[in-house]
Amino acid sequence: MRSWFNGARSVLLVGLPLAVLFAASAFGDELRLAIGGYDTVAYFTDAKAVQGRPEFKYAWHDATWQFASAAHRDLFIADPEHYAAQFDGHCAMGVSYESGHKDTVDPEAWTIVNGRLFVNHDMHWRDEWRKNAATNISRADANWATVKNTPEPN
Repeated sequence: MRSWFNGARSVLLVGLPLAVLFAASAFGDELRLAIGGYDTVAYFTDAKAVQGRPEFKYAWHDATWQFASAAHRDLFIADPEHYAAQFDGHCAMGVSYESGHKDTVDPEAWTIVNGRLFVNHDMHWRDEWRKNAATNISRADANWATVKNTPEPN
């Protein structure tokens, strides 16, 4: 009887962390990965899209932001409002279009305007957005108050 109890206890202790992990996923406790894991600071420092690394991450605005280095992570932590992609890394054109919506982004479809980083769903929408950037920024800024509270895109 005693050996069965010890075996059952071992299975329970091993299985418990997995159950907690799956329960957290089922209830949506995981933060989304902003900009597909790309380093938002690199757009400013390197003038290009650079893949972030999981060991250099920071949670901000209900998202996980990844960075190519600890130095970039630290720059972000010191001033996230400056370095973060606008609209928490959602598609700038999607937020500006009509009453706005959240959409996924292509990390290569980016633009910096007046020191603000904007990412778009793909190169086509980046180019369309750029044709009237000032109006699109104004409209997106106005829409964001409502859009930020909508569900994440699939």
